[in-house]
Amino acid sequence: MNTINKQNTNKKISKKIGWMIWLIASIFYAYQYIHRIMPSIILNEIMSQFNMDAALFSQYTGIYYIGYSLIHLPVGIMLDKYGPKKIMTLCILFTIMGSLPLLYSSFWLFAILGRLLIGIGSSGAILGVFNIIRIVFVEEKFPRMLAISATIGLLGAIYGGGPLNYIIENYGYQFFLKLFIIVGLILALITYLLIPNVTNSNKESIITNLKQVFLNKKVILSCIFAGMLVGPMEGFADAWGIEFMKKVYSINSTLAATLCSMIYVGMCFGAPFLGLIAEKTKSYIGTIVACGIIMAIVFIALILFDLPIQIIGTGFVLVGFCCAYQIIAIYQISTYVNKNIVGLTTALANMIIMIFGYAFHSLIGVTINIMGGVNSPKAFLFAISIIPIALLIGIFGLLFYKW
Repeated sequence: MNTINKQNTNKKISKKIGWMIWLIASIFYAYQYIHRIMPSIILNEIMSQFNMDAALFSQYTGIYYIGYSLIHLPVGIMLDKYGPKKIMTLCILFTIMGSLPLLYSSFWLFAILGRLLIGIGSSGAILGVFNIIRIVFVEEKFPRMLAISATIGLLGAIYGGGPLNYIIENYGYQFFLKLFIIVGLILALITYLLIPNVTNSNKESIITNLKQVFLNKKVILSCIFAGMLVGPMEGFADAWGIEFMKKVYSINSTLAATLCSMIYVGMCFGAPFLGLIAEKTKSYIGTIVACGIIMAIVFIALILFDLPIQIIGTGFVLVGFCCAYQIIAIYQISTYVNKNIVGLTTALANMIIMIFGYAFHSLIGVTINIMGGVNSPKAFLFAISIIPIALLIGIFGLLFYKW
């Protein structure tokens, strides 16, 4: 298909092709999600292979968010200029390249550089979804289609939990990685062959658009306060949750991974329904604040009390449901700007929010090291306390800003 500008895209892409390219982007989002959570499942193997302590491991996991976040704006601009066909294919290949050090190296610097590549490649997944939804569907459907894409992506996270842990324990993580790389190569080929050349044309200068976004205080402050609420997903579920459950609650790896997967299960339900709640109540900020309060209550209880496993599972489903606040936060932030820079604004919002993922990974890892190391339950209790503290800051920040 020839290159198509945004004005004529919907006329020239049939409904069937539109749904197909949206589905491919959503599958890539699921693929990168498994990459994202994999370190929490093979934490001990990675620390042993590369001789890492908790602080270095936190840098390894957290560098993903640096690559993911800092490349957001360039990838967003390139998606507009060159289209998802080329950029998404390249991003899939980056995620594959980033996995290779886990197979062929024992030097920690190569592992960290590989993790950085995975973060860079993964940014093309969510931005590709943003780009394709805005090209293929009408603006009013953006929150709904993004929620469905997030649900598909989270299925990857769910099957990156308990079931994936079972595969790794029985066949080894290197066997799984080799299989996963083959799947990635097939996905890259499908992406390049099936996604048409679709681009957006925007005659305004990139510098002008960037200034409009970065100088918008409403956008920047909302992104910062929303970023304070990502701890349960980015700091806990994606990285330290399994080890926390093993050390503090003395349960085995499979049960710990399954429990943490409940957060992703909850987000699968939250992604489509939370947006509907916000839409019906006409209170997007209020919905986000309510989510923050529920997550804070669950984590405070998890730290202060010895909760039964059934209660923890239910609490994690609730936390996951509330983690879907990110979708309505990004949509709400995109309403603060003119329509011609909505795509850039959503990229910036996701970038700032995800940078907080690196902060949570690093702070938790450093705290664990200071308080006694990865074998100390007390160290994990102190470190995970960072999450409810940040949640409360974000809640009060949003309330103050709204007031």
